[in-house]
Amino acid sequence: MCGPAGSGKSTRARRLEAEGMARLSFDQTAWELGHRSMPLPAEVHRQIARQLRSELERLLQEGRDVVLDFSFWSRRMRDEWRAVVEQHGLVPETVYLATDRETVLARIRERAGGDGDDFELDHETAARYFDNFQPPTPEEGPLTVVS
Repeated sequence: MCGPAGSGKSTRARRLEAEGMARLSFDQTAWELGHRSMPLPAEVHRQIARQLRSELERLLQEGRDVVLDFSFWSRRMRDEWRAVVEQHGLVPETVYLATDRETVLARIRERAGGDGDDFELDHETAARYFDNFQPPTPEEGPLTVVS
């Protein structure tokens, strides 16, 4: 699952979770560790990434279907996580929520900060996240674009 903050990733990922997939959420994990603001300090980000990678490895070894509810804002990040899945002989699918800037920024303005799927972001940070997002391309592998 990829897209900038406010694109609808967590909403869609929770639906897949309700259908039986395991959901790993970067934001939810940060929330559970007591973090209430983004962006995270670099070391915290690395710690959460290590924890989620370990959990992903375990779930894949168990044969579970997994949805990664991350922004995956860069091609490099997507490539790194795709390699983890491919090591298990699987072909990961990228689901890109191609939500327009106006909608994303409006959704973020409406956030209440009540849980890990609802982090509040100031306008400048939200706009920077959107503007720096690198959309996935078909060259990255199987890609579904949801607009």
